[in-house]
Amino acid sequence: MKTSFVSNLAVQNAMRLTIQKGQVEMMKLNDEVSTGVHADYGLALGAATSKSVNISSQLDRLATLKSTNSIVTQRLAGSQEALKTMQDAAQKSLSSLMAFRDNSTADLLKIAQDQNAAAMTTFASAANTSLNGEYLFSGINTDVQPFTDYTATSAAKASYDAALSTFIAAQPPQVPPLTSVSQFTKAQMTDFIDNTLAPMYADPAVAGSTWTDWSSASSQNMTSRISANEVIQSSANVNAEGARKFALASLISTELLSAGLSDDVRGVVTDKAVAYMGEAVTGLISMQSNLGLSQERVKKANTSIEAQTKIVKAHQLDLEGIDTFAASTMLKTLQTQLETSYTLTSRLQQLSLINFL
Repeated sequence: MKTSFVSNLAVQNAMRLTIQKGQVEMMKLNDEVSTGVHADYGLALGAATSKSVNISSQLDRLATLKSTNSIVTQRLAGSQEALKTMQDAAQKSLSSLMAFRDNSTADLLKIAQDQNAAAMTTFASAANTSLNGEYLFSGINTDVQPFTDYTATSAAKASYDAALSTFIAAQPPQVPPLTSVSQFTKAQMTDFIDNTLAPMYADPAVAGSTWTDWSSASSQNMTSRISANEVIQSSANVNAEGARKFALASLISTELLSAGLSDDVRGVVTDKAVAYMGEAVTGLISMQSNLGLSQERVKKANTSIEAQTKIVKAHQLDLEGIDTFAASTMLKTLQTQLETSYTLTSRLQQLSLINFL
């Protein structure tokens, strides 16, 4: 009979391999217990892996929509705050015009003009509001400051002066002939405001409009996809009627209220300024309402996205989830086996012929 032997080195190597495999399995089980899903989807799901990939893609798409919606929400909220400031400025200017409409003293007219100038400064500042490096009221021209204030050197001032000079020197000549604004009759002032100034503040797409002297904005607003099948307008622009009527009313107040007019002609100026400023307030409120509708749609879209996300995650868990109790039991069993292996390996390493000599 022939006998054979197995060295303690071979036994140690075998135990070492067992321990290595156990450690790998422990890492896998530990990961599964902590996450509640398979550590290796491909190995565990096989042909169903494509479903898992599709579900992950859906979740990524929903997460992207929610992330972009947060940016849209910030833009809309910032626009609403700026519009409120613009509306308040227009309302204060309107109140001032109405308070001084029957007064012709120089001091009171100066107060009205100062209040109008302050309202214009506030309006311009709000119209040029930016968020995250983008101007809110530039339409799609988000990198361009949209609104230019009315100053003595502005293009809008030059356009007004040219229009006034043309009206005074109109052929056939005005009757009676004119040399300055102070000589305007009620009919001439009405004609000048309605047929010369007002067309200059029409939509920039209309021939004869000089609104581009005030605005560098695009009339096309920003649009944003807030869900798989819903796109909204997510910005406003200063080419809208509310902003144009505010500028027209402010111009009339600035240039004509203290032009040395007679009381009846000044009454025409005040009435026109009040009317246009009232239209400005209405237009700005309309802009706020439109953005408010967009805010409500974003809110509803986010609610829908959250519901979809919960449903898709539940389906993902059904597909990829594991029995965490069973996995925990296997993990504890494996830990016991590894501890036993460590003990055996330690004892084998102590085996030596020297200990028996």
